[in-house]
Amino acid sequence: MCKVKAIKALTLLALLAMLVGTTVYMHDFGSPENAAMDDYFIQNGQAETGSNNIVAAVLFDYRGLDTIGEASVLFAAACAIFLLFRRSEE
Repeated sequence: MCKVKAIKALTLLALLAMLVGTTVYMHDFGSPENAAMDDYFIQNGQAETGSNNIVAAVLFDYRGLDTIGEASVLFAAACAIFLLFRRSEE
């Protein structure tokens, strides 16, 4: 029983360390500057995709397979966390 609590505590500490590390190394707001690809999407997004929402156009038309991959990774991570923190029947 103590071993399970130790694993849960270590997992929580690892996730907390990753969160703090990510926040420390983030770019300032507005940095880096706009790239040429940003301008391309803004100018040609509606004509090429037929979408009035440029964010939806980029997510589902330009990067559709990448979005499916990211959703699969998030689903797998949620399942793993659920299995890690479930209560045992013992």
